[in-house]
Parts: sequence; C-alpha cells; structure tokens
Amino acid sequence: MVELSVLLDATTDELSLNLNSLWLLVAAALVLLMTPGVAFFYGGMVKAKSVVSMMMMSFGAMGVVGVLWVLYGYGLAFGPALIPGFLGNPSSLLGLSGLLGAGKDGALAPDLNGLAFAGFQATFAIITVALISGAIADRAKFGAWLIFAAVWSTLVYFPVAYWVFNLADGWAPAALGVNDFAGGTAVHINAGAAGLALALVLGKRVGFKKGISKPHNVPLTLLGASLLWFGWFGFNAGSEAAVDGIAALAWVNTLVAPAAGILGWLIVEKIKDGKPTSIGAASGAVAGLVAVTPACNILTPGWAIVLGVLVGAVCAVAIDLKFKWGFDDSLDVVGIHLVGGMIGTLFIGIFGSGIGLLDTGSLAQLGVQALAAFGIAIFSFVMAYAIGWVIQKTIGFRINNEDEVAGVDTIVHGEEGYALDAV
Repeated sequence: MVELSVLLDATTDELSLNLNSLWLLVAAALVLLMTPGVAFFYGGMVKAKSVVSMMMMSFGAMGVVGVLWVLYGYGLAFGPALIPGFLGNPSSLLGLSGLLGAGKDGALAPDLNGLAFAGFQATFAIITVALISGAIADRAKFGAWLIFAAVWSTLVYFPVAYWVFNLADGWAPAALGVNDFAGGTAVHINAGAAGLALALVLGKRVGFKKGISKPHNVPLTLLGASLLWFGWFGFNAGSEAAVDGIAALAWVNTLVAPAAGILGWLIVEKIKDGKPTSIGAASGAVAGLVAVTPACNILTPGWAIVLGVLVGAVCAVAIDLKFKWGFDDSLDVVGIHLVGGMIGTLFIGIFGSGIGLLDTGSLAQLGVQALAAFGIAIFSFVMAYAIGWVIQKTIGFRINNEDEVAGVDTIVHGEEGYALDAV
C-alpha cells in the first residue's frame, strides 16, 4: 500500500506539472497574439499612408527579437548568474541548448516545462519592443528600427528581464521584494521610457499639433484593442505558470481593470472634450490592462476596479502632455504605457494585499516599488536615447520630411495599405 501511495503521489505530481506546462504553452500563444494586436491597434491610429509601415514595425520586432531570444536572450535573462542580481550567463543556454537534453543514441530529450517557460518569456520580449514603435509612427526607417530592436533588446530588455522576472536572483524581487507579477516595470515602463527617448531623438512629425493627425481606421484600432485584451489573459494569468487560485485572480483582475479603465477614460474625455470616443474606450481598456499587469496577483477585484478607473482617468489627461511639453509621442506610448505602468506599480505599495500601506501601515513597499519603477525608467531612457542617437547620426533613423509627406509606406516598403485601384 505504501508503494502504491508513493506511485499515485508521483503520478499526480507529474500530471500537475504537465497541466501547468500545457497552460503555459496556451498562455504563450495568447501573448504572441498580442503583437499582431499591437500592429492593428497602432495601424488604425496612424495616417492611411503609414499603416503598412506601422504594422511592419511590430512584425519586424517579432522577427528580430524572436531569433535573438532563442540564440542568447533567454540565457541573459534566465541563465545562471554572470553578474549576480543583474545578468545571466548565456553560455549554457545558447540556442536553448541547455533545455534540449540528451536521450539514447543522441536523440533529444526536451525539457517540457523549461521550453514552455522559455517560449512564454519570448513573447514578452517581442511585445515590449513592438510597443515602443508607436512613439515614432509615420517617420522611422524600417532598417534602422530593426537595428534598434536588436541592440535595445540585447542591452536593455534582456538584462531588465533578469532584474525583474528572475525571482531567485534579480535585484528587484530577490533583494528588494518588489512585486511586479507580469511586467509593469520590465515591459510597460521599460517600453514607455524607450518610446519617450526615441520620440526626442527623431523629433516631431511634419505639422505636429493637437488634432492634426486623426485615426484613419477606427475599426482596425478596436480590433487591435480586442486582440490585446484577449491575449492579456495569457499575459497576466499565464505569469503564475500554474493552474491555481493566483492565476484565476489574475484572470479576473485582467477582466475588471480594463473594463473600469474604459469608464475612467470616457468620463474624463466627456468632461474634457465634450464627446466620448471609441478610440478613448480602446485606449482606456489598454491603460487598465497596463496598470493591472504588475498588480493582478495581489489586488482584490474591488481594488482592481479602483485602479482601472484611476488609470483610465489619469492617462486620458496624460496623453495631452506631449502638446504642452513639445515631444511627439505619436500614439501615446508615454501617456499610456509609461504613466499607466507607473501608476500600477506604485498602487501596489498602498493597496497590495498583505504588503501595501493599508495592510501593514508601512511605506516600505511603496518605496521599493518606486525605486524599481524609476530606476528601470531612467536606465531604459538613457540607453534608448544613446542607441537611437548613434543610429540617427550614422545611418539615419528618421526619413526626410519630403518622404514623410509622400507617405512612408510607398517610400520605404513600396506598398499601400489600401490599393483600391487593384480591386
């Protein structure tokens, strides 16, 4: 009977591990769908003559970052410590070789959970780079963008992923106790700060002013927002890497925070501009998703609703700062991802169950959340500005004004988003 009990326990453990790995693979597919979602979301908001370029920047990120992640990115982010707390050693994981195993007669013996986790994290790396592209819509060279994607992901994203997602050794969770469940700092603050840097490097679009550039295809943007929301369930609930109560809580919070974000944004938009818009609803949903990303494991659904309303309202105001301060963040990467990521990360320090100010009476958690948020923002901004500046001064990052007016789609890609004469 003892042997049977041991056998049953072992079988149960194996089934549980396999179920968790299956969920991780499904979640990875959901997160990968988010990058085409970004392409649609951004593509609908640019000029009709820039839609191909805008969507290609997301697909280009998939190509570059997907390959680099497998070659060495996973090792830098999750390999054994090369610089403790800061960077992994990729030598044993080049090409994911350390996860392939060795069976009989040289056959592969792949590590199920290891490969599932590596694939899941690859989708995070891809979408983080894709998010940046919205800040430089209508005016970037595609080749220069691919170079930036390769260099920035190597020098910034892969190390930051180690800092935040490597729970055993990354300085943010291991040394400070930062709670960033699914990437408020590593993904959204990181991308938002980089987007601000590139917007400054490339400068303003021709004729930049409020109201000059309206979305050319609202349904396309709404489709993108829908795909993002759908994929975000994998992004957040999948970050638990297990089928359990925390995953379920993350799922529910990923439902209610963006729903509340829609309401918060539309209320402010109605007060500020007189009319609630579909673009506002889509943007409010994304703002809610961004803010709940770091906090979805540690907030009650009630607090997730409060967070959603708050971030929707604040981001609806924050997107106008670019006109006041004079930087051209074309599609509000700063106003939604940087600001939204900051709000969500700091919100944990006050309202996080068991660790926030309300439960502990201490500001300690708020302090470490702020340190991680601002530290990563500054690092990403400085590095992105330096990389973008070098590219601009060498091969050129921005197309010239004449080509921008003519349309980046035909100039750079030789294509049109809507070739009606071919119908």
